[in-house]
Amino acid sequence: MKAANSDTVLWDAYKNGDRDAFSELFRKYYSPLFLYGNKIVQDTTILEDCIQELFFELWKSRNQVVVVSVKAYLFKSLKYKIYRALNQRKIHPETLLKEEMNFELSHDTLLIHKEEEQERAKQVIKAFDQLSNRQKEVIYLKYYLGLSYEEVSEIMEINYQVARNLLYLAIRSMKKMISMVKLLIFILSLIH
Repeated sequence: MKAANSDTVLWDAYKNGDRDAFSELFRKYYSPLFLYGNKIVQDTTILEDCIQELFFELWKSRNQVVVVSVKAYLFKSLKYKIYRALNQRKIHPETLLKEEMNFELSHDTLLIHKEEEQERAKQVIKAFDQLSNRQKEVIYLKYYLGLSYEEVSEIMEINYQVARNLLYLAIRSMKKMISMVKLLIFILSLIH
């Protein structure tokens, strides 16, 4: 909650013309925006241009922008900018958009230290890889970026309850896949 308050304070200061607050917002969100955008488009030049353009337009229109969540607003705006940039450049999306939005979990992300936990993490990652792109995106936004359901629903352009349901179904699917893997490993251990 403290980060949201910090964002609100920075946002209010930026809206009042405070360049330092605006710079702080840029520094704070550049890396997370880049990581998120890179899950959508491979071309980092286009991605960097979109982030720069987003912040340039924010500064120009600071008196007109009203937001509920700074974080959700920035992520959603970047997503639109990427798609618009590809359309304007008349680039075939399949050449620059990732074939699958590559929302990945890594062993480092899960902070695994023991061998048993590493095996569990491998199972989680395998299960995660089997999810649909929308399910991967909702998990990435909710758990990796730590966004609220309201922010997730805004970014993904779905309502609050759909965001909750999508996350629930994704986690349920992952649990089912992990249970099946455990059962298969158990059966294989009996055979050998």
